[in-house]
Amino acid sequence: MKNKIAQLFFLALISTIFFDCQNNPGKQTNEKMNIKKNLYGDVDGKKVFQFTLTNENGMIVKLINYGGIVTHLLTPDKEGKLEDVVLGFDSLQQYLDETPYFGAIVGRYGNRIAKGKFELDGKTHQLATNNGPNHLHGGVKGFDKVVWDADDFIFPDRAGVILTYLSKDGEEGYPGNLAVKVTYTLTNDNELKIDYEATTDKPTIVNLTHHSYFNLEGQGNGNILDHQLQLMANRYVPVDETLIPTGELHSVQGSAMDFTAPHSIGSRIAEVEGGYDHTWELDNFNSEKMRLVARVTSPESGRVMEVYTDQPGIQFYTGNFLDGSLSGKGGKVYHKHYGFCLETQHYPDSPNQPNFPSVVLRPGEKYETQTVYKFESGGEGL
Repeated sequence: MKNKIAQLFFLALISTIFFDCQNNPGKQTNEKMNIKKNLYGDVDGKKVFQFTLTNENGMIVKLINYGGIVTHLLTPDKEGKLEDVVLGFDSLQQYLDETPYFGAIVGRYGNRIAKGKFELDGKTHQLATNNGPNHLHGGVKGFDKVVWDADDFIFPDRAGVILTYLSKDGEEGYPGNLAVKVTYTLTNDNELKIDYEATTDKPTIVNLTHHSYFNLEGQGNGNILDHQLQLMANRYVPVDETLIPTGELHSVQGSAMDFTAPHSIGSRIAEVEGGYDHTWELDNFNSEKMRLVARVTSPESGRVMEVYTDQPGIQFYTGNFLDGSLSGKGGKVYHKHYGFCLETQHYPDSPNQPNFPSVVLRPGEKYETQTVYKFESGGEGL
């Protein structure tokens, strides 16, 4: 009798589990897609949190609401080994002390503006000159150095963090109160999606981007010169000695700037004075169309990173100014070329270059753009 009761109880339990799964198809997946929030420190009396996003494949993204910085990104290699592939620090204080924009949101204007000046509707605006004679990455205190408001979310197939910030009229010399929203999303397809939105109450300029330094062999594990890179770009933006565009667009054909077919980053870098720190004009630009614009493979680890965007340009930077003076996560020293950046954006100095796509945002309009970094493993090269 006892055995029969036990059998009936077991069958009832199995039926309950089956019924629950049938009526909650996302339940098991949602338990794998995870998000955690921990206090990371404080800046100017505001709390800074670290959010840890984990998908069902075990990929992990950690980010903080100071600067919108992606502090860690762990993705598997061809043998399934997880490793952190972005440069950064172990503590908030290190980000406060000195950082070359590791993993940060950059704005209001990513990249350079000549002499920190631009004219809009007949009025000249003077910005900070924080990069030699020029304005760089939003100024002395750009979006990479502020504490953003943060809310997290989770669904069966994705989890993320919504960051918001009000850049007040006159901040760093920019006109207009700019309301900014940046959403980081980790998906079960091993994608890190970044959605940017902004509105203004006065005519202004906007060019937001993300500034992670990637090393697909793992952060601090040597240089990135053997990485294989392909850029879907037939022209690039020539610059002067202070990295301001000349106003021209040159063909990449037959030059060290040609990545239309994949080849190693280091194979022709010696031909580029100082290393790569240029913008490429991406093919098939359409502000409403996402497309594949870059693909990078580490032959050693087998990791592959694809970049998708709707932006007109991409800045490719090879960590030329890393000089061994910074000790990153786990005490690893970051030397020259230990990371690369692929920053989707408009061209440098666009406000002063009438032939470049416009970066002007006016009241009643909405700045809206997306970039996706997608990771794969198991490749043997491009």
